Amino acid sequence: MAYRVLVEDGAARAIRKLDRDVQRLVVARLERLAENPRPPGSKKLEGAEDLHRVRVGEHRIVYRIEDQVLLVLVVRVAHRSDVYRRLPGR
Repeated sequence: MAYRVLVEDGAARAIRKLDRDVQRLVVARLERLAENPRPPGSKKLEGAEDLHRVRVGEHRIVYRIEDQVLLVLVVRVAHRSDVYRRLPGR
């Protein structure tokens, strides 16, 4: 059963600022998260009860999984050096 993927406003702005090639990779990864929100290589973030991350090159997608409503909520997309600063729920 497929999950819905919602992207918060801040994450959507960050995606729009990325290079076109990186944008395509991020969007493709988001589409795959709809099918499997816990793919191989995803990690649950320490110190954050319900946040996960996946890698896309040097960028990271941080998201929350809500299994009861089949939802993946993307809260942050950023370069690996900046992504973990000021994360919600941390």
